[in-house]
Amino acid sequence: QVQLVESGGGLVQTGGSLRLSCVASDSRNAMGWFRQAPGKEREFVAAMTKSGSWTNYGNFVKGRFTISRDVAKNAVYLQMNSLKPEDTAVYFCVAGEIFSFSANMYSSWGQGTQVTVSS
Repeated sequence: QVQLVESGGGLVQTGGSLRLSCVASDSRNAMGWFRQAPGKEREFVAAMTKSGSWTNYGNFVKGRFTISRDVAKNAVYLQMNSLKPEDTAVYFCVAGEIFSFSANMYSSWGQGTQVTVSS
């Protein structure tokens, strides 16, 4: 496992933007983001491999979010635009060796960062 440290969450109004950052203590092929809202199941947001050959988003994203990586820094970012109240959740950074839509395939998780979108 690697240590993951997230930053960038906060409170934003509907239609606003936030950029989440996550830095890993070591390199992993796949990095991405999941989220969990109160009373709801954990949900895949986005993930990508080092090469970018596997990059995918949750169906709800609909072009509003962009994931990117800085491989040299072992970092992954999530630019979130056009935020909606339903995007309110704790966002978790994840890392693993294989790209997957399944949370179980990621062995390393960050502590989570709260994103709150007010209406």
